[in-house]
Amino acid sequence: MEITHITTQTSLTVIVAVGLFFIGLGYLNSKKIPNNNNYIVGNRNENIFSLTASLTASALGAWILFGPASAATWGGIGAIIGYSLGTAAPMLFLYNFGPKIRKEFPNGLTLTEFIKKRFGLGILKISLFLILFYLTIFLIAEVTAIASLLNFISQVPLWITAGITLIICLLYILRGGFKLSIITDKYQFSFIILIILLSVFLILGNIDLSSYELIKKNSPNLIDINYLPNYTAGLTFFIAVAATNLFHQGNWQRVFSAKNNSILKMSLIYSSVIVFFIVFWMGYSGLISYSINSKVVPDLAFFDLILSNKNFIIVIGILILAMSLTLSTIDTLINAISSLIIVNGKQINKYLSGKKIKSRANVIILFLSILVFTLASKGYSILYLFLLADLLCCAAVITIFYGFFIKKINSNLAASSIFCGLIMGLLFFPSTDFQSSILIGNLISKDIFNIFIVKNLLFISFTISIIVPLIMISAYSLRNSFK
Repeated sequence: MEITHITTQTSLTVIVAVGLFFIGLGYLNSKKIPNNNNYIVGNRNENIFSLTASLTASALGAWILFGPASAATWGGIGAIIGYSLGTAAPMLFLYNFGPKIRKEFPNGLTLTEFIKKRFGLGILKISLFLILFYLTIFLIAEVTAIASLLNFISQVPLWITAGITLIICLLYILRGGFKLSIITDKYQFSFIILIILLSVFLILGNIDLSSYELIKKNSPNLIDINYLPNYTAGLTFFIAVAATNLFHQGNWQRVFSAKNNSILKMSLIYSSVIVFFIVFWMGYSGLISYSINSKVVPDLAFFDLILSNKNFIIVIGILILAMSLTLSTIDTLINAISSLIIVNGKQINKYLSGKKIKSRANVIILFLSILVFTLASKGYSILYLFLLADLLCCAAVITIFYGFFIKKINSNLAASSIFCGLIMGLLFFPSTDFQSSILIGNLISKDIFNIFIVKNLLFISFTISIIVPLIMISAYSLRNSFK
């Protein structure tokens, strides 16, 4: 299809203008932050709208423009449902778990506080590495996404967009902390909802046939309830995305920032519904795009559809959407990383004072920004970056969250179960071409494995990384019950 392109100068002007808007908004609303607690969770008085908007905007990064549509082109309707449910499910988990944690830790700031109390310093360090790794990968993926979009639309070099985006976000989020992230999220949420609704109108309003009938005619396997890859893809994305988002510090900050439990619960319900339908729609657009053009590049399926033979205004709208999505997510990620360093820095290094921790956190953020800039400039696969981080979280999710309820899980069992789950998952984790893994195709020939395993390495990898810790914990509990 013929795609609408705009000049490099126009693209850069749009994203800089959006960035300057949020920088100005940030400085107009920034106030002196009395202490580190306020920097991390604000004043703990967020209402339903601000909390819903922030939860939604933070969850919906620029990845939604690439990931769901890409997954739909090969995983069909199952991948879309799994992706959507996986993104929304952590909020429903927090609906029940959040108030309990708020009651136990009324002055809580991070998930790692509870991990430290429950499992000790050793598991805290493992969890802290896992969470920081995931948040950093998330950050890289977000910057890569916006850089890839501008390169696609107007051939802007990746490094230019990556540099501009990071500088813009750092200029306002390091100054204002969590409260400023909440304020900007409300505006970003409004932009996101408006332009997503516009995309629905444009896509469904410009297809002669019914979208569903078009998919049914040209790509029946993608919506066939009897087509096995739909189920495996759906379970893969559900497991990975749900497990990962439970470790998202940005979500935990928002749990502690709610004015009360009633507001927290309503906000989590509203945001989970909004997130589900937006991710579902972005995935569904991939099905439509693939049905029209089976040779579409998966990562660009949404853009191939929305930008085909469209006018200049639509391209500008997509750029505004993408920049709003990106900034809403990376300001959350940067503040989340800062909060983890501030809260856990003194526990790891007792000689660090409050001011020194804040300063150290800023230095680390600047270092990570250079790392993010470097990797985002390479244009690595967005989806694959996420999947790598997802595996780490899958290996830890059962141990950490099951451990809150099962007191018999000690620190040694927790560490060994996470380690074993990760190692076993890595053996099956697919290479970038998804055709082989460390174990299958390298250490051992593919020929001796069932075809289902070979074709579903990612699903097998995630499933094993979750099941192994569960088996180890269950076996330990069973053994103790006989003593």
